[in-house]
Amino acid sequence: MSGSQESSTLLNRILDKVEKVGNKLPDPAVMFFGLLIIVWVFSYLLSGIEFDAVHPLTNENVGITNLLAGDQMADFLANMVGTFMGFAPLGVVLVAMLGVGVAERSGFINVAIKLMLNVTPKMLLTPVLILVAIVSHTAVDAGYVLVIPLGGVIFFAAGRHPLAGIAAAFAGVSGGFSANFVPSAIDPLLQGFTQSAAQILDPAIQLNPLNNYFFTAASSVVVVLVGWYLTDRVIEPRLQKNATIDGDQEDMPVLDDVTPRDRKAFYAGVLTMVLGLVGLYFAASAENTPLADATGELASFTAPLMQMIVPLIFLLFIIPGIVHGFISGSFKNSQDVVGAMTKSMEGMAYYMVMAFFCALFIKAFGDSNLGTLLSIKGAQFLSSLQLSGGVTMVGIIILVAFINLFIGSASAKWALISPIFVPMLMQLGYSPDLTQAAYRVGDSISNIITPLLPYFPLVVLYCQRYVKGTGIGSLVAMMLPFTVSLLVIWSAFLIIYWMIGIPLGFQANYVYPAG
Repeated sequence: MSGSQESSTLLNRILDKVEKVGNKLPDPAVMFFGLLIIVWVFSYLLSGIEFDAVHPLTNENVGITNLLAGDQMADFLANMVGTFMGFAPLGVVLVAMLGVGVAERSGFINVAIKLMLNVTPKMLLTPVLILVAIVSHTAVDAGYVLVIPLGGVIFFAAGRHPLAGIAAAFAGVSGGFSANFVPSAIDPLLQGFTQSAAQILDPAIQLNPLNNYFFTAASSVVVVLVGWYLTDRVIEPRLQKNATIDGDQEDMPVLDDVTPRDRKAFYAGVLTMVLGLVGLYFAASAENTPLADATGELASFTAPLMQMIVPLIFLLFIIPGIVHGFISGSFKNSQDVVGAMTKSMEGMAYYMVMAFFCALFIKAFGDSNLGTLLSIKGAQFLSSLQLSGGVTMVGIIILVAFINLFIGSASAKWALISPIFVPMLMQLGYSPDLTQAAYRVGDSISNIITPLLPYFPLVVLYCQRYVKGTGIGSLVAMMLPFTVSLLVIWSAFLIIYWMIGIPLGFQANYVYPAG
């Protein structure tokens, strides 16, 4: 047996073990409930201990809140409904799926995919999908509810394993979260925290909101190449052997030929979509547009345009879907449209159950301060090692990737640890931009293997559409090669990029020789 065959066999054994152990975990809803109980217990046990941890924003000692105390439990129960209804991914998923469901049931999406496959070389299907997934970051969470499920549909329509398409899209949307050649709202958000941390040491310093743009744009190529190789050479061959497609036939994409009537209906639907986008462009370009924030920015998180992303997805799919449906004959009356929306919601019932317990766990974990304490103590430990700059950057990536298994919010983690690392490394001559870039790599790579990611149960649901037995372990095993490979290759890419001296992004009013 050759060395490559031995390596492949060893990898498959490891992934099989991960899948076997992971699938022995309870149902995701039960797991989140169990984690909720664990948080309650630990909050009680640790609430009386004083920790040497100071919150970098409030300068107050961080203590663990006892969630089993009477007032805390009363508040938890009183706000349970609000916690569930305020769970951000829930509204995003349900509203978007209403529109996408109509577009899918009408046949609009299936025709679009068939026509796309006619012009896309089969060998380029994977990199094109990953690239689209990466660009979807610009539209906040649109990739989770649109690109990832379409990855499965596209691969299935092309005669490939649908779970491989889901894996490739998931790797691009979530694993490559910080790789994008299109600026997005996350850029100025993280830059704001980095600048505040840098001003602890240098009050006059100003950072550019696109201070990592060159690096994140170049990282897009890295993520596409890594994802392309792993999907085609590692993930899909393993799925072909171990994951038999046994989903309900009525939920499978229809693979019949595109008729002239279907083509006419599709072009009519596309025309309505284009007209809608043109109207949106003129509305956004108008002077004093109501779609911008108070400063005139369209891409900030507070801008109405960015807050409208999910409703826009709903409109840009439901309207073309309705047009396509009536022209193609798949819709006869308004009841068929409502029926398509109802059918899409039926598929979300299981996700809503999981989302209920997930929302309660995340709320309790945040209220307990366990995540805050973990972040601060981890950052303090790494800084106490007094490692060299390059090693510290890799340490930041690993630390953040670990913390990311428990705290999903990119801004929340950076708000906690940037005041520790940014000034410390500035004193050693390393720019805030470099430290932020290391953070962004670590914040991306472990998204795809943590069941605590709010969208993780949704991706499990997408997989179960094709392979009923897919569980948490199956998805973790499928995505683990992406995480490990990106950890090694993306980290090395950052260090080499920095050592060569290529600018990480646009700079403002400072120059640091080390990045």
